[in-house]
Amino acid sequence: MDFQRITVFCSTSPGSDANYMETARMMGETLARRGIILVYGGGKDGMAGAMVRAALGAGGEVIGVMPKFLAEKGKAFEQLKDLRIAKDLHEHKAMMAELCDGFIGLPGGLGTLEEFFEILTWAQLELHEKPCGLVNVNGYFDHLLEFMDILLKKEFISRSVRDLLLVEENPDKILELFAAFA
Repeated sequence: MDFQRITVFCSTSPGSDANYMETARMMGETLARRGIILVYGGGKDGMAGAMVRAALGAGGEVIGVMPKFLAEKGKAFEQLKDLRIAKDLHEHKAMMAELCDGFIGLPGGLGTLEEFFEILTWAQLELHEKPCGLVNVNGYFDHLLEFMDILLKKEFISRSVRDLLLVEENPDKILELFAAFA
């Protein structure tokens, strides 16, 4: 599959491990180097801001999609050439989903997890057939992946649903999995 745009969910905080910020920068640079447009939540801070600055610095294109209430709080990366303002969180997620060919989650908090798992749920419900992957920096998602295996064991999800979740340790490797996605 040819990927022209990838949505990345990540934190607007830097997190406690310098590797999170470094991976966010690597994600931005990797997408730019591969000629893939980055679609993200439009924020200027933390991992999101680092990722966008790296993508732009490497000559990449970026589309930011931010809900109006966050833009009004001054959270937007206003220097973006393509910053789209959604009326609310629901429209924000729908716009990001429509704009891309795949979804990647980097370390983050509740918002990152909520956005990623809504998209993964849409894949489970066959509302889209786009790859969904996590970049598991320093084992950040290990406990979450263990929980996914518990859901499988307890028959709350099927093997085919569990297999929808692609996992790798760095941006290049997750994009290699995306390239092989059928």
